[in-house]
Amino acid sequence: EVQLVDSGGGSVQAGGSLTLSCTTAALSFTETDVGWYRQAPGTECELVPSIRSDGMTRYSASVKGRFTISRDSAKNTVYLQMNSLKPEDTAVYYCAADILDTIWTINHCRDPAFGNWGQGTQVTVSS
Repeated sequence: EVQLVDSGGGSVQAGGSLTLSCTTAALSFTETDVGWYRQAPGTECELVPSIRSDGMTRYSASVKGRFTISRDSAKNTVYLQMNSLKPEDTAVYYCAADILDTIWTINHCRDPAFGNWGQGTQVTVSS
């Protein structure tokens, strides 16, 4: 079983910033596609940004220009820098590897059919 460890969530006010981290000892992030998903209560699980093994990144329209995904190959860590946070960004954020980045929404995060997942980290943005 591939286990990812995601961390860095917290509570901030609107307009603030947070940085999430994702790491694993089970695989190399330079050899697979990695994404950050989020899910709020009552909503679908949404792919927010992704980074492919070749370094190409993609962003959902809801976060483009505010969020940045990056990778540190030496540390085998993927980051999600979140700026200008809004209350609607409030959700549990999950790192996932071995994803198919053409699928932008799934019913539930942590579905093993769609990749290998972290345990999730809560992000709360207050107005």
